[in-house]
Amino acid sequence: MPTKVTLSVNGKPVTREVEGRTLLVQLLRDHLGLTGTHVGCDTSQCGACVVHVDGRSVKSCTMLAVQAEGAEVTTIEGLAAADGTLHPMQAAFREHHGLQCGFCTPGMVMSAVDLAQTHGQLDETTVREGLEGNICRCTGYHNIVKAVLAGAEAMRADVPRAAE
Repeated sequence: MPTKVTLSVNGKPVTREVEGRTLLVQLLRDHLGLTGTHVGCDTSQCGACVVHVDGRSVKSCTMLAVQAEGAEVTTIEGLAAADGTLHPMQAAFREHHGLQCGFCTPGMVMSAVDLAQTHGQLDETTVREGLEGNICRCTGYHNIVKAVLAGAEAMRADVPRAAE
């Protein structure tokens, strides 16, 4: 039996009828066409599906869409400014070559933004530990760590943008 779910996605109100078993990742990808959120493993191991729910990173393959009722959901598509200016963390991933094939990148960036927002000063150990739930099969993580450190620094320098 379909259930109506109402939430905000990337700052826009959304109401959809979904089956009770519909995962948040399915709502985002299949119902809303926001395909930047990836499904990599279907077991919550890889982190490719990470989005922010009420400002905290969540693996959207582990959350039912109905559990997001009334929540503010931000996907990778919602990080950039309306004019297309990249979020500081997105720009850092590009500048520091923190991606290779790009499949893990959306979840990695979303996790990195949360990590930067919840910790004061980041160091390499904190970044590596904070990204343990995100798997990259291409880069070897060195450039990802560099990108997260640079992105966190840029976010601190760009406080008004990061607070939006």
